[in-house]
Amino acid sequence: MKSMRFEFLRAQFRLLTLAILAATVLLVASQRMARVANASPAARPAVERPPIVGVAHIALLTDNLPAAREFYGHVLGFAEAFGDQEATGEAVIFKVDDHQYVEILPGLKSPTEDRLVNIAFETTDASALRDYLASKGVDVPATAKPGRDGLSFTVQDPDGHSVEFVQYTPGSREARCFGKFMPATRVSGHMIHVGVTVADRAAADRFYGDVLGFKLMWYGGMKDNRVDWVDMRVPEGSDWLEYMLNVHNPSPRTLGVMHHLALGVKSIQPAYQAVSARGYKAEEPKIGRDGKWQLNLYDPDLTRAELMEFKPADKPCCSPMIVP
Repeated sequence: MKSMRFEFLRAQFRLLTLAILAATVLLVASQRMARVANASPAARPAVERPPIVGVAHIALLTDNLPAAREFYGHVLGFAEAFGDQEATGEAVIFKVDDHQYVEILPGLKSPTEDRLVNIAFETTDASALRDYLASKGVDVPATAKPGRDGLSFTVQDPDGHSVEFVQYTPGSREARCFGKFMPATRVSGHMIHVGVTVADRAAADRFYGDVLGFKLMWYGGMKDNRVDWVDMRVPEGSDWLEYMLNVHNPSPRTLGVMHHLALGVKSIQPAYQAVSARGYKAEEPKIGRDGKWQLNLYDPDLTRAELMEFKPADKPCCSPMIVP
């Protein structure tokens, strides 16, 4: 009888010991989680930023789709991708290459309305990028939403521009059209940059540079002692965003110059001859302040489409040009 009582007490003691041990483990774990939760942002586990690899698209408004088609389809020689969507009121999409598009949307309501709808950059992981931006305090949507273009989400930059990040998933319409809609008539096969107005360079640098990882490539101005343009290259690619500084109460024409797209060409003269042969009366090409040959064209709604050689032909003004 004593032996049975002893075994019973020993079993109870073991159960009590295990309960105390489990409670201790839970207490230590909860204390550790509390320390992490209450730690400063710098002490918390970092959320890594996935790659941002290039310009994906620029979306623009028009009140004259036939004229826009003449410019982007005939003069610039781009093909319309994904079928005729004009009847549904959706964007007419011109393909530059497998990863880049110019989207033209009907709905421009007045001659003074900004033509720019949004700019977009391609990422390899839209969901992870959304999480990363959230960890940096950027106002982001709850999720990166699936759609015809893959996974994407949109944020506002410090100047109020809509900036979209898109991941072309295997089932996206872009992925299904790889290798298609790229005729020999294209004056360019690469959109090398997009430009937007920036009122506060420091605020833009915090967003695009410190948070998103864009890198300074070049800056310059109309005069050597001022900065009007800042080129910020995407962190994992060669495309860039151009800050257009010192813009105050712009006219529609000026805003179209500032909110622009740039198309890279190996040589400006063949491109000039091509658009001239297609009926566009262009200005003579010239060397810009960045030392590159360029040719400024304007769509029917005054948005500038800048043709630009990939490499400088002359020394850039104002600052050295950093290339990858």
